[in-house]
Amino acid sequence: MTLQLKDYQDRSLKALEKFFTLTSFSTPEKAFEKCLFDADMDVVPYNDRLQGIPSVCIRIPTGGGKTLLAAHSIPVVAENYADTDAPIVLWLVPTDMIRQQTLAALTDVRHPYRQALQSHYGDRLKVCDLDTLQTMNKHDIGNSCVIVVTTIQTFNIGKDKTHQRNAYAFDESLSEHFTNLTASQTETLDKVTRETLEHQPFLSEKDIGRVKHSLVNFFNLHRPITIVDEAHKNRGGKSFFHTIQQLNPRCLIELTATPKDNNVLYSVSAAELKTDHMIKLPVVLTEHRQGWQSCLIDALLQRADLELIAQKEAEYIRPILLIQAQDKNGEANVEVVKQFLIEESNINADWIAISTGNTRELEDINLFSENCPIRIVITVEALKEGWDCSFAYILASLQNINSATDVEQLLGRVLRMPYAKERQNKELNKAYAHVISDSIAAATSTLKDRMVENMGFDRWEAEAAIVPATQAKLELDESEENYKKPNDPETLISLPFDINIEEFEADLQVYVRKHETSQGTALVITTGTTDERFDQIQDAALNQATPKQQVYVESVFQEARAQRQAANAPENWNAQFSLIPQLGLIFDGSWQLADKEVIEDFADWDLLDFPISLEQFQIKETANSFEIDVNLKNEKLSYGHIDTKQLHFADMPTPISETDLINWLDRKTRRTGLTQTQLRAYLVKLLAYLMREKKLSLTSLHRAQFQLVQAIKDELDRLSHLARKKAFQTDMFDLLMVDHNITEENSFEFKAGVYPVKKPYRGSYKFKKHFYAEINDLIEKTEKGRVSEEFICARLLDMHPRVKHWVRNIESQQRTSFWLPTDRNYFYPDFIAELTDGSIFVLEYKGAHLDTAEDALIKNDIGKQWAKNSNGKRIFLMANAQDKFGRSLEEQINQAIG
Repeated sequence: MTLQLKDYQDRSLKALEKFFTLTSFSTPEKAFEKCLFDADMDVVPYNDRLQGIPSVCIRIPTGGGKTLLAAHSIPVVAENYADTDAPIVLWLVPTDMIRQQTLAALTDVRHPYRQALQSHYGDRLKVCDLDTLQTMNKHDIGNSCVIVVTTIQTFNIGKDKTHQRNAYAFDESLSEHFTNLTASQTETLDKVTRETLEHQPFLSEKDIGRVKHSLVNFFNLHRPITIVDEAHKNRGGKSFFHTIQQLNPRCLIELTATPKDNNVLYSVSAAELKTDHMIKLPVVLTEHRQGWQSCLIDALLQRADLELIAQKEAEYIRPILLIQAQDKNGEANVEVVKQFLIEESNINADWIAISTGNTRELEDINLFSENCPIRIVITVEALKEGWDCSFAYILASLQNINSATDVEQLLGRVLRMPYAKERQNKELNKAYAHVISDSIAAATSTLKDRMVENMGFDRWEAEAAIVPATQAKLELDESEENYKKPNDPETLISLPFDINIEEFEADLQVYVRKHETSQGTALVITTGTTDERFDQIQDAALNQATPKQQVYVESVFQEARAQRQAANAPENWNAQFSLIPQLGLIFDGSWQLADKEVIEDFADWDLLDFPISLEQFQIKETANSFEIDVNLKNEKLSYGHIDTKQLHFADMPTPISETDLINWLDRKTRRTGLTQTQLRAYLVKLLAYLMREKKLSLTSLHRAQFQLVQAIKDELDRLSHLARKKAFQTDMFDLLMVDHNITEENSFEFKAGVYPVKKPYRGSYKFKKHFYAEINDLIEKTEKGRVSEEFICARLLDMHPRVKHWVRNIESQQRTSFWLPTDRNYFYPDFIAELTDGSIFVLEYKGAHLDTAEDALIKNDIGKQWAKNSNGKRIFLMANAQDKFGRSLEEQINQAIG
């Protein structure tokens, strides 16, 4: 059974599908721009590094499952761009160790990577490295999905030194793949030269000019879908893109936690990983000033405590401690640490495994087995590549944190959540780190920096990810009591220059401690420091900074303000948000959630009830161009400059039949809510209409098949909308209701820790009642410097005495946000508030969206329907800057909730 993908993985794949669908009949630049715009991402210029070959990147922080996503991306690209069910895939990894691990996973029928591909290709799946590719049967090429796993180093070399790489050499074992080639196929392939003879003496003068039977030519000929895993490590120097171009890929897909100049198509946040229970957060950090023995003793105690807690879980978990020993010349080297564990700490030797460059005791061991005794793994830095065991909970780094090599890579090993599920016991939802340091401030600062630089965390995510052990203990103690507002927490601020706190005013010095770091200064602002004092400390720091440093000072203090606000968030202090009833329909005597599928079932629409038409699809052939308009934001997409009068493409015979085209369209346009029988009947009538009524030849339709698919998908969306709209305008709307008995099954709940924020609020105003630590996509001021309308709404809610807490609802998050059904899809109101009496107040700000008047009316009607018959327990308001009665926004809110 294929592993169920997480929401963010589905969204990443949908982004890839959309990009490659658009690219199939547009340009990579236009497709990239449209995808970013539609996803509400910052639209940045497309970097055409491969001169027309599509190249995009998915950004996923450490622990997000990049390799699983890579496996799932293959059929997405093959079907929506390469137009093949037997793709050639070149899978590039940065090191030989990862190559071996990836190859093993893709050939293991029990592994999720293999299963992801097996579900699409079945027995037509061949996985190999370059050595076994040379023995691949020619029949497999074009009939099977062939995945070749290797490193870029195999190909990456200067153009004058290609003789030093076997991939460029003439190889007789590949000869069967180079038979019966046409002149156009051989045009771009590397040929045998006189220089070739110098390095391959078995060739002769008569071979000069002959196509090299080489690996590079094999890929150039078959145009592989190219995947670059761990792209930030896999560039291979300045020649990387030149090398990739020599391989002539059909497209390039990069996956990385830390993109640089990549074309980032979709970016996953660490908050999304936490929401989907992929990673353990926060990391509870303990510093040890008394030496490595103290560090190790506490880490062992914590591991034992977690194992007792883990026994209460339904699924088997055996918490593992990772120990980063010092190198062989250090006091706490591998042998010394192992001796200490056995002789001083009475640890069973069977519990310990060593994994270093020379000793690999983890090979062929299943750490997830209940029969496996291993609870402690000692390494130096060998685990930094590819090692993955979600039972790892604790990292003890015995190297000084400021100089520890690759400590962030080992930290990433303890972030993965067992079984990718939230654990019943909250201690098992966190990771733990013990480090050697003179200062918790210095240790925290170092780890946060490394999480940003090497693990794919944004700065604000790293700030929230590391929690000192003293604070974590306070949170646990507090959560056992009733909800109450805490004091402002101790806050760490790292500055890249020296600060002299003796120059601060005397009444400020008592609130600040200073620690030197390798980068400059770490200021620790003590617990309970007021906002006013905090601002004064910032001003004092600014006074000692240069003009250039002042920009950075303001930035880090702004992050610290957000951190202080986050610590006060209700979700962190045992608060609960009341259940929010959802709209549903009575089906077969029982209430069902009114999601898209239920509404389409109720609408009971039939494609053949609508007249066959595809007006937005037009093919116009002129003397010098082939133009296709698919009504994509009203853009005319121009293709090439070909003399169609001379070529007469439309009159040329095509190798496919009408049935072939219908079968292909059927595979490409399937959707939930439509039976295959209904869809095929529609496609048969549609094709007849295009050929007989619009006089388009089968050849023309074949040539424009990708544009035709997009036009059909758009038409199906339009017809689905018409059917839903008709249903909403008839009896169904009045049948939408909230169930009388409110339960978890018929309600939505904002749960602590489940808020996949991507654009956190960073304004100066300190909100006190937002349920979550972060506020998503709330901008204090517009580009013109005016206070934004949505910010005014949020501030009014936060200040209102009847509001207990509120949430900035995140758009397009069906599982983690509150939504209401509409005639198109789902409506995500801007703000949801729980009032002090337990009532739910839903606020939509009309000016915040580019809705048409009709859309706004539908949203208002559906909101009122949700609030109906609730005796004031459900309140909906569609507000704007000034309503038709002349009331201000504040007056509208006061009128609604009192």
